[in-house]
Amino acid sequence: MSGLTETQLASFKENGYLVLPDYLSAEEVTSLLSETNKLLNDFPLESHPLTQFTTGDESAAHVGDSYFLNSGDKIRFFFEPDAFSTEPDPLTGRPALLKPKNRAVNKIGHSLHTLSPPFKAISLNERNAAVARSLGFVDPRVLQSMVICKQPSIGGAVPSHRDSEFLYTDPPSAVGWWYALQDAGPVNGTLGMYKGSHTGRKGGHITRRFVRKESGGTEFVENTGPALPRGMEEEKSEEVDDSELEILDIKAGSLVLIHGNVLHKSEKNTSLNSRYAYTFHVIEGAEGWEYDGRNWLQPPAGGFSKLEA
Repeated sequence: MSGLTETQLASFKENGYLVLPDYLSAEEVTSLLSETNKLLNDFPLESHPLTQFTTGDESAAHVGDSYFLNSGDKIRFFFEPDAFSTEPDPLTGRPALLKPKNRAVNKIGHSLHTLSPPFKAISLNERNAAVARSLGFVDPRVLQSMVICKQPSIGGAVPSHRDSEFLYTDPPSAVGWWYALQDAGPVNGTLGMYKGSHTGRKGGHITRRFVRKESGGTEFVENTGPALPRGMEEEKSEEVDDSELEILDIKAGSLVLIHGNVLHKSEKNTSLNSRYAYTFHVIEGAEGWEYDGRNWLQPPAGGFSKLEA
C-alpha cells in the first residue's frame, strides 16, 4: 500500500482536492448502498425527535439539540427541512413529513466508521492509512463519518465552506475522504470546488469556527488561532471568484480527497435522482496538534479512531 503517487500528491497540493476514480470496487459500492438503505428503512420514526439539519450561513439558526451534539459516537438520522409540511400533523402535533422517511433524511451520522461493519471496512484500513501517510499525517485519526443523501427534489444546497471551520485543530489539519456511492453531477447537486482556495494566496485562512455555545446549541465565531496548516505560507491574499470553481462530475466508486482549508459547496438537488455519498474526516492526532474543546463534535471515551487496518 504505497498511498498517492507523486503526480497525485502534487495535484492535491496545487488544487486542494483530488479525485481518485474507481477507488471502491463495484461490490463495495453495492455493500454500502445496501447498508445505507437498510439504515434508512429500519430506524424508528415514532421515537425520533425529527431533528432537521441545514448548514445555513452565519446569520441562520443552526442545529444544536442534544440529539445532534451527542451523535459523535452513534448512528443518528437528520432530516431535510423541505421534507416537512408547514403545518403539524393534526393527530400527533409533531411536524408532518411530506416524504417517506427513507426519502426524507438529509444525512446519517456520525460514527458509521465504528458502528457499521460495511462502513468500518472501507474506512479503517491500510489503504486509507497509506494515503494519509503520503499526505503527511503522523497519527491520523478518523472522525465525523456520515452518509449524505441529497434526496431527490429536496436535497438542500450546502453553501461555500471550509471543513476545518467545523473540525478545528491547532494548527488546522483536517482532510475529508468523500466517496461517491452514486454518480454525482451538475443535475443532482455534485461538489463544486474552488481550485487553490486552500492556500494563503487564495484566502484559504480559517477565519471562523463552528462551535458549541456556552448556553447550549451551536454558532459561528471568529477564529483567533492559527488559520493555515503547518508549513503553509502566509501570502498576500487574492479574492477567489467563480472562474476558479470546478463543478465535479464524479462516478460511483470514486474517492475525492478534500483539504480542510479548500472552499467548496454543492447546489440543491432538483433532479429525480438521489446523490448518496459517504464521507469521513481525518485529523492529525500527533503531539503538537490540539483538537479544540469548543468544536461541536467532541471525542468519545478513548479518543478518535486510529486510521489503520
